[in-house]
Amino acid sequence: MTTTTIYITRHGQTEWNVQKRMQGHQDSELTPLGVQQAEWLSRGLQGVHLDAVYASSSTRALRTAEIIRGERTLLLTACDEFKEIGMGVWEGRDSAELELQYPEQHLFFWGDPEQFSVEGSETFAAVQERALRKLREIIDLHAGGTVLIVTHTVVIKVLMAYFEDRAMNKLWDLPYIYPTCLCRIDITDGVPEIVLHGDTSHYETSENGMES
Repeated sequence: MTTTTIYITRHGQTEWNVQKRMQGHQDSELTPLGVQQAEWLSRGLQGVHLDAVYASSSTRALRTAEIIRGERTLLLTACDEFKEIGMGVWEGRDSAELELQYPEQHLFFWGDPEQFSVEGSETFAAVQERALRKLREIIDLHAGGTVLIVTHTVVIKVLMAYFEDRAMNKLWDLPYIYPTCLCRIDITDGVPEIVLHGDTSHYETSENGMES
Protein backbone atom coordinates (compact mmCIF):
# COMPACT_ATOMS: atom_id res chain seq x y z
CA MET A 1 0.00 0.00 0.00
CA THR A 2 1.16 3.52 -0.83
CA THR A 3 -0.12 6.47 1.18
CA THR A 4 0.41 10.06 0.05
CA THR A 5 -0.34 12.75 2.65
CA ILE A 6 -1.50 16.19 1.59
CA TYR A 7 -1.68 19.04 4.11
CA ILE A 8 -3.61 22.11 2.96
CA THR A 9 -3.72 25.41 4.82
CA ARG A 10 -4.92 28.95 4.31
CA HIS A 11 -2.63 31.99 4.47
CA GLY A 12 -2.44 34.01 7.70
CA GLN A 13 -4.71 36.95 8.41
CA THR A 14 -4.17 39.97 6.12
CA GLU A 15 -4.86 43.69 6.31
CA TRP A 16 -7.78 43.34 3.90
CA ASN A 17 -9.23 40.46 5.95
CA VAL A 18 -9.41 42.86 8.89
CA GLN A 19 -10.93 45.58 6.68
CA LYS A 20 -13.38 43.02 5.22
CA ARG A 21 -12.26 43.73 1.66
CA MET A 22 -12.43 41.13 -1.10
CA GLN A 23 -8.92 40.12 -2.20
CA GLY A 24 -9.14 37.56 -4.98
CA HIS A 25 -6.07 37.91 -7.22
CA GLN A 26 -5.14 41.20 -5.55
CA ASP A 27 -3.12 41.17 -2.36
CA SER A 28 -2.52 42.75 1.03
CA GLU A 29 0.14 42.26 3.68
CA LEU A 30 -0.08 39.76 6.52
CA THR A 31 -1.01 41.42 9.81
CA PRO A 32 1.17 40.78 12.90
CA LEU A 33 -1.49 38.23 13.91
CA GLY A 34 -1.26 36.65 10.45
CA VAL A 35 2.50 36.21 10.90
CA GLN A 36 1.87 34.73 14.35
CA GLN A 37 -0.70 32.28 12.95
CA ALA A 38 1.86 31.06 10.41
CA GLU A 39 4.44 30.67 13.19
CA TRP A 40 1.97 28.62 15.22
CA LEU A 41 1.46 26.24 12.32
CA SER A 42 5.20 26.07 11.70
CA ARG A 43 5.66 24.88 15.28
CA GLY A 44 2.62 22.60 15.01
CA LEU A 45 4.17 20.83 12.02
CA GLN A 46 7.66 20.63 13.50
CA GLY A 47 7.46 16.87 13.99
CA VAL A 48 6.03 16.23 10.52
CA HIS A 49 8.37 15.25 7.69
CA LEU A 50 7.58 17.25 4.57
CA ASP A 51 8.88 16.44 1.10
CA ALA A 52 7.79 19.68 -0.55
CA VAL A 53 5.88 22.91 -0.03
CA TYR A 54 3.63 24.46 -2.68
CA ALA A 55 1.86 27.80 -2.41
CA SER A 56 -0.42 30.09 -4.32
CA SER A 57 1.69 32.65 -6.19
CA SER A 58 -0.07 35.46 -4.26
CA THR A 59 2.28 37.23 -1.86
CA ARG A 60 0.14 36.55 1.23
CA ALA A 61 0.28 32.79 0.60
CA LEU A 62 3.99 32.72 -0.31
CA ARG A 63 4.89 34.71 2.81
CA THR A 64 2.82 32.34 4.96
CA ALA A 65 4.52 29.35 3.33
CA GLU A 66 7.98 30.80 3.98
CA ILE A 67 7.18 31.25 7.67
CA ILE A 68 5.74 27.73 7.99
CA ARG A 69 8.73 26.22 6.17
CA GLY A 70 11.07 27.95 8.63
CA GLU A 71 14.56 26.48 8.69
CA ARG A 72 13.71 23.43 6.59
CA THR A 73 15.73 23.15 3.39
CA LEU A 74 12.70 22.53 1.22
CA LEU A 75 11.88 23.81 -2.22
CA LEU A 76 8.92 26.21 -2.13
CA THR A 77 7.06 26.21 -5.45
CA ALA A 78 4.68 29.05 -6.38
CA CYS A 79 1.59 27.94 -8.32
CA ASP A 80 -0.90 30.19 -10.11
CA GLU A 81 -3.35 27.26 -10.00
CA PHE A 82 -3.70 27.71 -6.23
CA LYS A 83 -4.53 31.45 -6.37
CA GLU A 84 -7.79 32.62 -4.84
CA ILE A 85 -10.88 32.87 -7.02
CA GLY A 86 -10.58 35.86 -9.34
CA MET A 87 -13.31 38.27 -8.28
CA GLY A 88 -13.06 40.77 -11.12
CA VAL A 89 -14.66 44.11 -10.28
CA TRP A 90 -15.19 43.01 -6.66
CA GLU A 91 -11.48 42.94 -5.83
CA GLY A 92 -10.36 45.48 -3.26
CA ARG A 93 -13.96 46.39 -2.48
CA ASP A 94 -15.63 46.48 0.92
CA SER A 95 -17.85 43.43 1.44
CA ALA A 96 -20.75 45.41 2.91
CA GLU A 97 -20.71 47.82 -0.05
CA LEU A 98 -20.80 44.89 -2.47
CA GLU A 99 -23.81 43.42 -0.70
CA LEU A 100 -25.66 46.70 -1.32
CA GLN A 101 -24.47 47.20 -4.90
CA TYR A 102 -24.69 43.57 -6.06
CA PRO A 103 -27.39 42.00 -3.83
CA GLU A 104 -28.14 39.08 -6.16
CA GLN A 105 -24.51 38.18 -6.86
CA HIS A 106 -23.60 38.59 -3.19
CA LEU A 107 -26.36 36.12 -2.37
CA PHE A 108 -25.09 33.74 -5.06
CA PHE A 109 -21.47 33.97 -3.82
CA TRP A 110 -22.40 32.89 -0.29
CA GLY A 111 -25.57 30.88 -0.95
CA ASP A 112 -25.38 29.32 -4.41
CA PRO A 113 -21.78 29.60 -5.66
CA GLU A 114 -22.51 27.85 -8.97
CA GLN A 115 -24.52 30.92 -9.99
CA PHE A 116 -21.84 33.49 -9.08
CA SER A 117 -20.54 35.67 -11.91
CA VAL A 118 -19.52 39.34 -11.97
CA GLU A 119 -17.51 41.26 -14.56
CA GLY A 120 -14.01 39.81 -14.83
CA SER A 121 -14.59 37.03 -12.26
CA GLU A 122 -13.89 33.32 -12.39
CA THR A 123 -16.52 30.71 -11.65
CA PHE A 124 -16.19 28.45 -8.61
CA ALA A 125 -16.17 25.46 -10.99
CA ALA A 126 -13.19 26.90 -12.89
CA VAL A 127 -11.27 27.36 -9.63
CA GLN A 128 -12.02 23.78 -8.62
CA GLU A 129 -10.88 22.51 -12.02
CA ARG A 130 -7.53 24.37 -12.03
CA ALA A 131 -6.74 23.59 -8.38
CA LEU A 132 -7.64 19.91 -8.73
CA ARG A 133 -5.56 19.57 -11.89
CA LYS A 134 -2.50 20.88 -10.04
CA LEU A 135 -3.22 18.82 -6.94
CA ARG A 136 -3.38 15.62 -9.01
CA GLU A 137 0.00 16.49 -10.57
CA ILE A 138 1.48 16.98 -7.09
CA ILE A 139 0.01 13.69 -5.83
CA ASP A 140 1.55 11.83 -8.79
CA LEU A 141 4.89 13.58 -8.36
CA HIS A 142 5.10 12.88 -4.61
CA ALA A 143 3.50 9.42 -4.45
CA GLY A 144 4.15 7.98 -0.98
CA GLY A 145 5.36 11.36 0.30
CA THR A 146 4.02 14.25 2.37
CA VAL A 147 3.32 17.69 0.91
CA LEU A 148 2.08 21.03 2.27
CA ILE A 149 -0.03 23.40 0.15
CA VAL A 150 -0.65 27.01 1.23
CA THR A 151 -3.62 28.58 -0.50
CA HIS A 152 -6.91 30.47 0.04
CA THR A 153 -10.40 29.98 1.40
CA VAL A 154 -12.30 29.28 -1.83
CA VAL A 155 -9.57 26.97 -3.13
CA ILE A 156 -9.62 24.98 0.12
CA LYS A 157 -13.42 24.86 0.09
CA VAL A 158 -13.65 23.55 -3.50
CA LEU A 159 -10.85 20.99 -2.99
CA MET A 160 -12.37 19.67 0.22
CA ALA A 161 -15.82 19.64 -1.43
CA TYR A 162 -14.34 17.34 -4.07
CA PHE A 163 -12.99 14.92 -1.45
CA GLU A 164 -16.25 15.07 0.54
CA ASP A 165 -18.46 14.86 -2.54
CA ARG A 166 -20.13 18.01 -1.19
CA ALA A 167 -22.62 19.85 -3.39
CA MET A 168 -21.54 23.33 -4.49
CA ASN A 169 -24.59 24.95 -2.85
CA LYS A 170 -23.38 23.51 0.49
CA LEU A 171 -19.85 24.85 -0.05
CA TRP A 172 -19.98 27.37 2.81
CA ASP A 173 -21.33 24.94 5.40
CA LEU A 174 -18.99 24.32 8.35
CA PRO A 175 -16.15 23.92 9.05
CA TYR A 176 -15.05 27.55 8.79
CA ILE A 177 -11.66 28.00 7.13
CA TYR A 178 -9.71 30.12 9.62
CA PRO A 179 -6.29 31.58 8.76
CA THR A 180 -3.64 28.80 8.83
CA CYS A 181 -6.21 26.17 9.85
CA LEU A 182 -5.11 22.74 8.69
CA CYS A 183 -6.69 20.13 6.44
CA ARG A 184 -5.10 16.73 5.89
CA ILE A 185 -6.00 14.15 3.28
CA ASP A 186 -4.36 10.73 3.21
CA ILE A 187 -4.60 9.04 -0.19
CA THR A 188 -3.97 5.29 0.01
CA ASP A 189 -3.86 3.45 -3.31
CA GLY A 190 -6.02 6.19 -4.83
CA VAL A 191 -8.60 6.24 -2.03
CA PRO A 192 -8.74 9.55 -0.09
CA GLU A 193 -9.44 9.84 3.63
CA ILE A 194 -10.00 13.22 5.29
CA VAL A 195 -8.01 13.20 8.54
CA LEU A 196 -8.22 16.91 9.41
CA HIS A 197 -10.64 19.58 8.16
CA GLY A 198 -10.23 23.16 9.33
CA ASP A 199 -8.20 22.14 12.39
CA THR A 200 -6.89 24.94 14.63
CA SER A 201 -5.44 22.85 17.46
CA HIS A 202 -2.00 24.40 16.76
CA TYR A 203 -3.30 27.87 17.74
CA GLU A 204 -1.37 28.86 20.86
CA THR A 205 -3.92 31.37 22.13
CA SER A 206 -7.63 31.87 21.57
CA GLU A 207 -7.32 35.64 22.01
CA ASN A 208 -7.76 37.08 18.50
CA GLY A 209 -6.70 33.69 17.19
CA MET A 210 -9.96 33.14 15.37
CA GLU A 211 -9.95 36.44 13.48
CA SER A 212 -10.82 35.96 9.83
